[in-house]
Amino acid sequence: QVQLVESGGGLVQAGGSLRLSCAASGRTFSSYVTGWFRQAPGKEREFVAALSWRGGSTFYADSVKGRFTMSRDNAKNTVYLQMNSLKPEDTAVYYCAADPGGSRWYYLPGEYDYWGQGTRVTVSS
Repeated sequence: QVQLVESGGGLVQAGGSLRLSCAASGRTFSSYVTGWFRQAPGKEREFVAALSWRGGSTFYADSVKGRFTMSRDNAKNTVYLQMNSLKPEDTAVYYCAADPGGSRWYYLPGEYDYWGQGTRVTVSS
């Protein structure tokens, strides 16, 4: 079992920055793919970013490419999502997820076995 706990959400003005954290306990991420997804009110959960723990490759949705950066801290078993140049349309609840199988379908929520509780990000215009 893996427990994921997100933190770092909050209210920020457009153009500002936030850094989300996702700390894992129970097992290490060693061969996992970890992902960030978000869900805005009335919308489906959508892929934001993913990181392959084994190789360190990162993947981003087109809507956040160049503005968001996903990274990891091996020692802390934690992944981060640095969000810069935030826009009102980035407003959502952000979820961290982990896929122990390391699926190549990293952009599909159904590929992930473990989810955090979510952290809310609100970007004001």
